[in-house]
Amino acid sequence: MTEFNRRNILAGGAAALAGTTALGETADAEIGLKAVFPVAQATIPIVGLKEVFPVRRIYCIGRNYAAHAREMGSDPTREPPFFFQKPTDAIQNVAIGTVGDHPYPPLTKNYHYEVELVAALKSGGSNISPEKALECVYGYALGLDMTRRDLQRAMGDQKKPWEIGKSFDNSAVIGPIHPVIKTGHFAKGAISLAVNGTVKQSSDLSNMIWSVAEQISKLSEACELKAGDIIYSGTPENVGPVVKGDVILCKLEGLPDMSIKIV
Repeated sequence: MTEFNRRNILAGGAAALAGTTALGETADAEIGLKAVFPVAQATIPIVGLKEVFPVRRIYCIGRNYAAHAREMGSDPTREPPFFFQKPTDAIQNVAIGTVGDHPYPPLTKNYHYEVELVAALKSGGSNISPEKALECVYGYALGLDMTRRDLQRAMGDQKKPWEIGKSFDNSAVIGPIHPVIKTGHFAKGAISLAVNGTVKQSSDLSNMIWSVAEQISKLSEACELKAGDIIYSGTPENVGPVVKGDVILCKLEGLPDMSIKIV
């Protein structure tokens, strides 16, 4: 090998090593990368604390009360639980003792209420057993799964995903979270919803087809659950429409009332 070729090879190797070092330095620098713009973290107030609950994902269980399943055209004796999601920024927080202004959403002429118990998780996992599931719960809240029913049904009739009927701005109305160490777990208790003072929904949590523990267990078979996940646990029968000016009052035994006005 000529001295010229040897010098070229050595120079090339040195350049390659220098390139590797440069790449390594670049990789190290990338660890501290920053987002090009900030994105707000969805949070929920916690009763009695200055800290807030950060929301990672919003899960909802469908048709978890037998009578509601029937009114939606399903057979609750044969169907396993099914879940859907809402975006985290669909959260609308409603403070205790206030009536929150809730905007009537676009594209719908049949806007429905669904009052629900919400479980907020402090931990998670995959394939969680029902016996261990409640250990994941940080606390509970009262919620509304607001629904553009006409859009949901239209998509269902076309055998298309009906996300547009469920996942939109302010569709996840919720009161503050109450830590389970103060409330205990909710297996029973009256749950109701009134519109302009007239009771529309009235049931008991004991009528849920799948308990909170079973919901967590079943959901963890499909998705790894983590701290920050919240689960809307289904609504009783007699869901129905509201229009601008209507006031919704939600009640759940053991938690403060929650109220919104459609504007």
